Amino acid sequence: MSEHKHSDETDIQRRGILQGAGLAIAGGLLASSVTSTNAEADDRPTSTVPRNDRPLAARLQGVQHFGLTVQNMDRAFTFYTEVLGGTEVMRDGDFQGERIHNTLLTDQEIEARVRKVNPRTMGIPDLRSGAQRLDVRFIQFDNVVIELLQYRDAEQPAGSGAAFAEPLDHMSPAFPRMMHICFHIRDDVDFNKFIADLEAESGRRGMTQVRANRVLTVRSEKERAAAPREANSNGITEGKSNGWRLIYCKGPEGEQLEFVQALGPVKQTFDSALQAHRRKVAQ
Repeated sequence: MSEHKHSDETDIQRRGILQGAGLAIAGGLLASSVTSTNAEADDRPTSTVPRNDRPLAARLQGVQHFGLTVQNMDRAFTFYTEVLGGTEVMRDGDFQGERIHNTLLTDQEIEARVRKVNPRTMGIPDLRSGAQRLDVRFIQFDNVVIELLQYRDAEQPAGSGAAFAEPLDHMSPAFPRMMHICFHIRDDVDFNKFIADLEAESGRRGMTQVRANRVLTVRSEKERAAAPREANSNGITEGKSNGWRLIYCKGPEGEQLEFVQALGPVKQTFDSALQAHRRKVAQ
């Protein structure tokens, strides 16, 4: 089998980047306002046990990125950089070969064999032979990186070409295994205006799929669009979530997004938990 420019040796170098590819891990992205100096101080090991012999939690640095497999790379990239304002870290692509195929797809291929079906019918691309390729782009936000991934046939152009597999039609957050990306809105921002501006800016770019829910009951897209601005978010004022404000929203690829704001008691709860976690893993 002939390899493209991304040989197995190159794939080894990139394995650190791609080992988590395709996993859109759910999470409330609630970073503390603690300075980096304090964070570094909290992370200084206090244990005499070698790092590699310590508990797994002590060997982690946290979440490096969230991955999202997209149908149209250019469209998704425009949304996350130009609409939401992320900064491109790097892009790479045309990944193929046996090593990267096995790194990403071994589990799915085994499942296809167990079911005795062609892996292609399960949406499993053939990176091994190079029939399909993988492209990636990393986008930096304040406290996390988002990775966009597109699997395409080899003859398809990078970025704007057709995706290898069709997207999932039903993206209900109630489905087991369904995940979402959560964005943390700054404390001094008017949440309801942010959502209105997000929908307006996305609409100007032709991204009509970007639609946030409303806290009022609406039965049509017309009613949703006509709902008052104060219906753009759900503010919680009691219980353990006091100070939490949220709304679910679909992104340009149909992906499930969430926007949150954490103020008052709930902000203190998360900040305290972050400090406790740092103390624990530093021991």
